[in-house]
Amino acid sequence: MGDQTAYQPLTRRDVIDVLLYRSGIAVSSLVAAVFAPYVIVTLRSGSAISHVAASAALALLYVSIAASVLKIHLYVGSLHRFLKKLYFMSLVCLVSLTFVGGGNPAGAIFYKPLYGLLLLPLGGCLGFITAKEAFCFRLGEGYLLAVIMPLHILAASLGIVSPRGAAAALGMIAALLIFFTVRKTSMPLHYDIGDKSAYRP
Repeated sequence: MGDQTAYQPLTRRDVIDVLLYRSGIAVSSLVAAVFAPYVIVTLRSGSAISHVAASAALALLYVSIAASVLKIHLYVGSLHRFLKKLYFMSLVCLVSLTFVGGGNPAGAIFYKPLYGLLLLPLGGCLGFITAKEAFCFRLGEGYLLAVIMPLHILAASLGIVSPRGAAAALGMIAALLIFFTVRKTSMPLHYDIGDKSAYRP
């Protein structure tokens, strides 16, 4: 469990790290909160989803999740190394999507939905973060997000659900992410640092 005790005064670097970590979570949630309604409205109108808009949203997700991955504080160093490797894997997948899409990563997914499976490592990174917060601070929705985000990617990529069904599920995920973010960012900053002497390399 996360320790809510303030063991030591926060340094300037501590504050910056926590703000970057939480900003990453917040931006990821905002991207989902803006993109999900856009997809739902666009599909209902019978229009095509803009590949440029989708790629821009994907780029913002990669940047925001990178901030959280790099600045997360974990007592067990091996877990942080695992998370960084997972994010590196997601970057390899992004390069692959960009290559297949002719410079437009979202275009590859629209061309062939199965390529959406390459988003699993990125979804895994965000799911790891939400699950960590759920474990440390009893943010139960974090566990739910960690499960439904990869399932959503799988279902949408394999054609198990219709595009409209996938869009509706994305809307539910966005709502959960916003709720999660509000609860997380309202916590005192020292919660994310904990006891520095307990960190294990």
